[in-house]
Amino acid sequence: MQIYAIADLHLSLTSEKPMDVFGEAWRDHAEKLERNWRERVQADDLVLIPGDISWAMQLDAALPDLSFIGNLPGKKILLKGNHDYWWSAIGRVRSRLPAGMCAIQNDSIVEDGVGICGTRGWLCPGSNNFDADDQKIYLRELDRLTLSLNSLPQVETKIAMLHFPPFADKDKDSGFTERLEAAGVQIAIYGHLHGDAHRYAFEGERNGVVYHCVAADKLDFAPKLIYG
Repeated sequence: MQIYAIADLHLSLTSEKPMDVFGEAWRDHAEKLERNWRERVQADDLVLIPGDISWAMQLDAALPDLSFIGNLPGKKILLKGNHDYWWSAIGRVRSRLPAGMCAIQNDSIVEDGVGICGTRGWLCPGSNNFDADDQKIYLRELDRLTLSLNSLPQVETKIAMLHFPPFADKDKDSGFTERLEAAGVQIAIYGHLHGDAHRYAFEGERNGVVYHCVAADKLDFAPKLIYG
């Protein structure tokens, strides 16, 4: 089993949401994503998708986008992003997912001895315009990450998924990085950054954790191999 990752699919297959308004790289991005995915991912591989999956506002409206992902090779593990407004109660979401697709929320999944956990995350203290409301959400997301980390059994390899970058400013520590390190996470992935913001993405090893920014447009819509 190999493990790939890609975030920020921003699918809208049944609605008028042209993504090329965000740049030429997004033109026909669903077709590029499918082509690249099928060239890389095999049926027994795992694909982690940390957030911003569909532009839909309701779960029923997101089903065509989820079906599109479900028809691609590999088993998929989903995490909620800040634009996944369709993501309602987790039990309802899980009951409507296609076969071979799972969702993480305050818990974790183990596949072939690899533990996978995570939470959406949020802006970190020290970020621009960080305010009291951000502080409340930040602390709540820290608690959710702790719940997810604590749910992991004893496994040799731990991978954490976040949607937001876990750093205050490119590579400054935060509560997220501290908890990832304390839990012995070896690999952490995140997305959320687009276009010019890619320059703020930290990638590489830091205090025992290897970080990957897997925002779809940064990867030119090709799932990135992160393990195996």
